[in-house]
Amino acid sequence: MPTNADLARRRTAAIPRGVGNLLQVYAEHASNAEIWDVEGRRYIDFASGIAVLNTGHLHPRVQAAVAAQLAKLSHTCFQVTPYENYVVLAERLNEIVPGAGPKKTIFLTTGAEAIENAVKIARHHTKRSAVIAFGGAFHGRTLACMSLTGKVQPYKAGFGAMLPDVFHAPFPIEYHGVSVAQALAALDNLFKADVDPQRVAAILVEPVQGEGGFYIAPPEFLQALRTLCDRHGIVFIVDEVQTGFARTGRMFAIEHSGVEPDLVTLAKSLAGGLPLAAVVGKAEIMDSPAPGGLGGTYAGSPLGCAAGLAVLEVIESEQLCARAEHLGAAVRARLVDLQSRWPCIGEVRGLGAMVAMELVKDRRPDAPDAELTKALVQAAGRRGLVLLSCGVHANVIRFLMPLTTPDAILAEGLAILEAALEDVAG
Repeated sequence: MPTNADLARRRTAAIPRGVGNLLQVYAEHASNAEIWDVEGRRYIDFASGIAVLNTGHLHPRVQAAVAAQLAKLSHTCFQVTPYENYVVLAERLNEIVPGAGPKKTIFLTTGAEAIENAVKIARHHTKRSAVIAFGGAFHGRTLACMSLTGKVQPYKAGFGAMLPDVFHAPFPIEYHGVSVAQALAALDNLFKADVDPQRVAAILVEPVQGEGGFYIAPPEFLQALRTLCDRHGIVFIVDEVQTGFARTGRMFAIEHSGVEPDLVTLAKSLAGGLPLAAVVGKAEIMDSPAPGGLGGTYAGSPLGCAAGLAVLEVIESEQLCARAEHLGAAVRARLVDLQSRWPCIGEVRGLGAMVAMELVKDRRPDAPDAELTKALVQAAGRRGLVLLSCGVHANVIRFLMPLTTPDAILAEGLAILEAALEDVAG
């Protein structure tokens, strides 16, 4: 069997450098919150494949559902000969996504596809072209999605002109001195200086910024955006690709604010590790495009839909929303304790089990420490813990352990984190 070093050399020769790797550790098998590499070494997984595995690696129910579907058929293309589990999963999502009135769902393959299609639908429905997103946002790497993403490095740099009619407004981040009032004032100024609100098709927001640094949108900000959209006939799109499916202690993070979105984008933990994404929204908006205007060859595959139905069953039967609150509280408490001992931990924040610590120099919010963050990820990896970084300044550690992680494994992972901090911060 090849070693990690062997595979790293082969990877360098075969795969472009634009596809980065956090760790040069090659996974061989996994179970729940643990991964074993090709050399047999065990790792605790606090990354979940970037928030894909809220139900853990190979949850038995998800695995069984996919195996049962694979015994029947793997693909026909829904637009050619449709199948029942696409319809059933759409019905379930229409029931549970927040919002009164009838809803409809389209399935896709990736989060970026979901964002692209939500924007398409909003533009078709409103007959407008402009879209507003927020600084620090991450919505994907395709052309429209990287245009909407509010971070240049590494997502936009060198790729030429972005999609026209995309505007960015500041996201409220109290830790960095941007209040809700200031963010809303900047949005008002955008309407006065750059784009007529009557030309705006959609406002797109993450209820908790993911790649941007795990900053939580205050409920009053989301409520103000809803009011603004209603006033100007703008479609309010909520990106729940990373926040959805019990991660924040609710099925969807927007529920913390009591706001009803027009369209919601979903992916990642929707199908427990299989590629599946969705746009769910108000029926009158979703029905705007004509037949053939939406879809995709692999969109809503039978395997993905089978997995998605199993994921919803697991979330309900294992009470993963409550479990997210339990895990998140335990992680935040441990990080606050570490913060009292290490001045490099500037802020600890989180919603449910979507938790982050921001690393800075001498507790200064204006002094991000990207080098320390990178060193901590590598030190944790050497000790057997998979961590993710994020943030516009690459100085945030985000915690995304499976919601099925046992308490003993969580405690072991947090002990490794502390040891890794000792390694790099003294």
